[in-house]
Amino acid sequence: MKFVYFTHSLASCWNHGNAHFVRGVLRELIGLGHQVDVREPAAGWSLSNLLKDHGEEGLDPYRKAYPELHSTSFTKGSDFAAMVDDADVVIVHEWNDHDLVAKLGRLRAGGGAFTLLFHDTHHRAVSDPEAMQAYDLSAYDGVLAFGEALAEVYRSWGWRENVFVWHEAADIRHFHPPADGGSRQGLTWIGNWGEGERTKELKEFLFCPARAARLDLDVYGVRYHETAKAIVRRYGGRYHGWLANARVPQVFARHIATMHIPRRFYTKLLPGIPTIRIFEALACGIPLLCAPWADSEGLFRPGSDFLMAADGREMERHMRAIAEDAELRRSLAASGLETVRARHTCGHRARELLAIVNHLTFPAVALRSVA
Repeated sequence: MKFVYFTHSLASCWNHGNAHFVRGVLRELIGLGHQVDVREPAAGWSLSNLLKDHGEEGLDPYRKAYPELHSTSFTKGSDFAAMVDDADVVIVHEWNDHDLVAKLGRLRAGGGAFTLLFHDTHHRAVSDPEAMQAYDLSAYDGVLAFGEALAEVYRSWGWRENVFVWHEAADIRHFHPPADGGSRQGLTWIGNWGEGERTKELKEFLFCPARAARLDLDVYGVRYHETAKAIVRRYGGRYHGWLANARVPQVFARHIATMHIPRRFYTKLLPGIPTIRIFEALACGIPLLCAPWADSEGLFRPGSDFLMAADGREMERHMRAIAEDAELRRSLAASGLETVRARHTCGHRARELLAIVNHLTFPAVALRSVA
């Protein structure tokens, strides 16, 4: 089959976590013998910011890690009919603008012989529902939602049986434990600062306990204003700026543990949806410590795959235990890696996508788990 994916950016992961997952899934589809065509808007905000901060060299890690992938840019005046003319499946990520989403819908309604899917991997359905409901999805065949809580929102909007839970996952061709067991020390946090929607949580579950446990802390990410950088320094952390996602395994390999501090949208309004960093960390075999979040879909084994803390004091105890107990580190790393490889790889998601397309093409075909 031929897949055409309209992403915000494939080349840039600057404040654009969906690129991590799409790269892995598309590579798996290619490996399964399918044709992949990726389109992204010219001068999109993620790529523009990456180039502004790091120049063309900022794209080198992606190009080296994913030589089989490339994308073609489009503008509002592009010939979209030609782009999808011979497609079997067209997937549109929700960071594309409303006009593009509507144009592709009209092509489908006008006789396009492709399956058209809308891919939502963000919290805007609850944080900005008016913007999301302004998308014209009337001609779309289905919605791919990256968690059950988000799928339930689309069901309430009338999608019912045509919304499918399609979790993110780890690209284990790239994210895996290091070949050598080099020395590790301290903690790392890889995450963007954003609009301050988790500043309180970062202080309680990361900065304060790391300082109290006397552990080194390396921080990576973008959108850290001067006040945010000062907070990192005040608690003894080191801020390193943007980190290309393709280089994340190298950073994980140098630290004894990493952290998951979810945004409030994913604990209050869309509970149970893990971000891709959880999958990637576990795939790399690094112990993971989490601030509170509800694994309501039973994706992992809390307490075995990772440790969760109810408050800052418990997080400090977890950090001290991780630093002092090599067997605990080994056990957590092994358990998390086992779960990801059994259920949460981009290979699993590629096969799930094929099953969804098959179900939409032949409705009598029941969906089945590919875990």
